[in-house]
Amino acid sequence: MKFNIYKVAILITYLGIFLTSCTQDKEEPEYTYQIPLGENSWISNNQEEDRKIIKKEGVHNWDGKKPIQSYFRTNKSGLVKLGLNLKSTSGNTKLKVSLAGESHEIQVKNKDFQKVYLGEFELEDSGYQQVSIKVIEPESNEKITIKELLLAGSVTEGEVNFVEDNFHFGRRGPSVHLRYPIPEESKKPTYFYNEIVVPQGEDVIGSYYMANGFSHGYFGMQVNSENERRILFSVWSPYETQNPDEIPEDQKIIMLKKGDDVYTGEFGNEGSGGQSFKKFMWKTNTTYKFLLKGEPAGPNHTDYSAYFYTPENNEWELIASFRRPKSSNYLGRLYSFLENFVPATGDISRKAHYKNQWLYDEEQGWIEFTETIFTADATANQKHRLDYAGGETTGGYYLKNCGFFNETTEVNTNFEREATGNAPQINFENLP
Repeated sequence: MKFNIYKVAILITYLGIFLTSCTQDKEEPEYTYQIPLGENSWISNNQEEDRKIIKKEGVHNWDGKKPIQSYFRTNKSGLVKLGLNLKSTSGNTKLKVSLAGESHEIQVKNKDFQKVYLGEFELEDSGYQQVSIKVIEPESNEKITIKELLLAGSVTEGEVNFVEDNFHFGRRGPSVHLRYPIPEESKKPTYFYNEIVVPQGEDVIGSYYMANGFSHGYFGMQVNSENERRILFSVWSPYETQNPDEIPEDQKIIMLKKGDDVYTGEFGNEGSGGQSFKKFMWKTNTTYKFLLKGEPAGPNHTDYSAYFYTPENNEWELIASFRRPKSSNYLGRLYSFLENFVPATGDISRKAHYKNQWLYDEEQGWIEFTETIFTADATANQKHRLDYAGGETTGGYYLKNCGFFNETTEVNTNFEREATGNAPQINFENLP
């Protein structure tokens, strides 16, 4: 009997030590970073659920049926201590949180917002980290709201990047550009020619592969939905407003003509002006050609025309011609870009190749662009997102963004492609 009592005493002692150790391991740390979950999370490959659940305030009224993926970036490996600021309507929610190949399960019992410590995770690599949050056996009436992802630990002694307060553009992801300096000898740059190839699997919904940008607009192709793609050409009004209804009559963009099956109208929100697009289910791994014309139309107007060439039709098609008031110029500030305009797909990477750029000058003839400057937007420059890249590829350049990959190209890097000497064979007189 004494022997049994002795064994029980030893067991209790060991249990006490073990429980104390667990309590110490779970002791809530002093968090270094409070990452807003709304700006940095997605319900991947489900735009409808993403729009419904992911809000600026955080993950809102989540039923737990679809996992949440959240992201942050570190510049060093090591230990990270993770927490969540959250609440559960049921007060009886079991979460599974995974990071860097490790998973921790916790019981959420609080019905009001509370910081809940998840535990320690070891990051073997620096760069972007994906935190997956799942509900184990979600209840039918489950409603979970999460404000913040909380970070502590040695990795926070280095630089940690995430979207701090930029819900729309932060979730859209960084936009990247290729800028083509016009040679000084070109005094009348009239046509800008470019080609785009989107590799298979890189045609993500929300992508705008813009081929021919200029000082007053842009021209390229988009993925608008699973069943719709567009060739888009827009020209900005000189009147600065986000509402096209506010543009005075003498500063409106005038549509001169348009191609078959082309919609024309006005646009707003990113400046305002005239817009045209043609619905066209363009294909991946296919070269599409873009030709932009810009020239003075008297002392106070500029005419811009956009032409699109498809191997399917084997001819140049007119998208539209617009007349812009309060300007009288040839082409200027030529560039290409890649952007995502659907925030719900900002966690998916996309890429395009931009090839064979040429400029036609009325006096000099064809001039080959063999140099470009890589730039990016404010989302990239402010380090809200660092998943952007660009550079040389066979016959031209590439742009890549979104998806939380770890490659980052330094902004304002110069790239040069090999000259081909094969100028476009275009009879301008025969253009529609």
